[in-house]
Amino acid sequence: MLKYTTMKRLIVYMLLSYSVTVPAQTGIPVPEMTQSDNIIKNFLTTYTIPGATVAIAKDGKIVYMRAFGFSDISRTIPTQPNNLFRIASCSKPVTSIAIMKLVENGQLSLSAKVFGTGGILQNHPMLSTANITDNRIYNITVQQLLEHSAGWNRDVNCNPNPTTPYPYFFSGCDPIAFPLRVTMLTGTSNPATPGAFIKFLLEKGLDFTPGTLYAYSNIGYLVLGRIIEQVTGLTYEQYVQQNIMEPLGIFDMHNGKTLLSEKQEREMEYVGNGYTNLSCYNTGQYVPWEYGGYNINAMDAHGGWIASARDMLKLMVAVDGFNSKPDILQPATINTMVTPSATQQYYAKGWQVNSANNWWHTGALDGVASELVRTSGGYTWMIILNKRIITAGNFFSDLDNLGWNCLAATSTWPTWDLMASPTVNAAGISFSNVNGNEVTVNWTNGNGSNRLLLVNADNSINAFPLDGADYTANAAFGSGASTGSNNYVVYNGIENAVTVTGLTPNKKYYFRVIEYNKNSLTGNNALYLLGANPQEYTITAGSFTFTGNGNWSTAANWNNSLVPPPVLPHGSLIIINPAGTGECVLDIQQRVSSAAAITVAAGKKFRVLGNLVIQ
Repeated sequence: MLKYTTMKRLIVYMLLSYSVTVPAQTGIPVPEMTQSDNIIKNFLTTYTIPGATVAIAKDGKIVYMRAFGFSDISRTIPTQPNNLFRIASCSKPVTSIAIMKLVENGQLSLSAKVFGTGGILQNHPMLSTANITDNRIYNITVQQLLEHSAGWNRDVNCNPNPTTPYPYFFSGCDPIAFPLRVTMLTGTSNPATPGAFIKFLLEKGLDFTPGTLYAYSNIGYLVLGRIIEQVTGLTYEQYVQQNIMEPLGIFDMHNGKTLLSEKQEREMEYVGNGYTNLSCYNTGQYVPWEYGGYNINAMDAHGGWIASARDMLKLMVAVDGFNSKPDILQPATINTMVTPSATQQYYAKGWQVNSANNWWHTGALDGVASELVRTSGGYTWMIILNKRIITAGNFFSDLDNLGWNCLAATSTWPTWDLMASPTVNAAGISFSNVNGNEVTVNWTNGNGSNRLLLVNADNSINAFPLDGADYTANAAFGSGASTGSNNYVVYNGIENAVTVTGLTPNKKYYFRVIEYNKNSLTGNNALYLLGANPQEYTITAGSFTFTGNGNWSTAANWNNSLVPPPVLPHGSLIIINPAGTGECVLDIQQRVSSAAAITVAAGKKFRVLGNLVIQ
């Protein structure tokens, strides 16, 4: 959780007093849990929360997965369970799981020193240049970072008044809130990077001897992210996705981005509390905290993930210590992860804990409030909101009670498992028999019981199937069911090929395969695997002629501006015939089917600077 520092001067760009009308919830209806619907809607109405998602699992099975309100700031698009939300400090359990996986694999020790000679990060390109004057820093261990006992206390002020280059004062010392000061003092570029935030605190020094006190630290978890990178040779995001998420069938968790213009596929829009900060890009503009006041890009290991509630529960039940679903960590590793630290009986390693053997974590940033819970009774839940409330004292206690109240209101539980979507995506879309009006599409199936093939003209697939909904396919483009925005289902079945008809000549079409399961375990509800689905496009033309001069990638150099698709299909032809004494320069990667052809006109120049791949 990012603790909001008190500024002597607050700049308000808008203060709205309005009531939010929460529309009917979306997602698969759960007749046994209609009281939960009402409890959640009442909470959202009370606190004027625009959008929310809630998933509840019992004994390792998701029994409830609903969404509420709107996903956009203008409140026109209903939130769906497949929307992705920033989860703020609920990212810390993700980082803890990744660290514990490395420990279990023998790649890392909890007692390992982090900084200085012999430390894990001794050769880090930025941190190794820090001017460290507090020698206690060299005693910081991996375990102390996990347990918030490394020596930094964000409640102890480290800033002047005003906190230049800001014309106002930031109390405390969580540099996430004042990135421009961080870059100014560390001599680094804007926006601030994780390394810059860490370097700032290394040069500031510690507030207490490592291992002697507890003080919640966002930057400590940024250090853990750099440890993961150093040990694995991957980025933090890559390691977690490849080694934690993907083996569980989670393809829809990503590090978030800072700006509204960078919103990712199916991501929510966030609503702040009307306050602004100088842009972390150092533009001199005052911008909303939730969109540029702080730098989401740099929050990765402490608060940067975006996720759906379902995917967070997929992760949760894989480390919960119960035998309902296989765990990805050994029991001894899990026990170490959730054992209270010596300095704080209610915090372990990335998890808040209590004597009842409940584990949880909360998250809060402008535009986000979240809570991930695992109870000793076998229940887990994830609640994510696209707004946090900072003026009502009971907000977080009421949020904490929300899941418990849903449990108390339910006497009969569904037996289905809404977690049981496929875990392996389809792959390898290819095209053959391309002509002006039709194309044959081939792919390799994933592990779903069925799959959809979606097609959109001119644009990538941008509207998606909803869990619990069935879609009628028709191979004639535009005749099957639509998932919205002119995305049409042209195939629904168990095979791996279809010939799509009804296309327009010389037009670009995008194709995406989406696996799904529908069986007794899912309650006969279709559950779709979204994220990292294979998507390719082709152009309904049998030949492509280069008639200009210069780069292959320039549309104006091709007849009718038809640049060949990334994979030239079977039977297609590329004719290289530059104008006059000009040349064609292949400046990108072009894949060509072994049954396709590239012909260079006599006396014409064709130069390859990119990659030409025959497949």
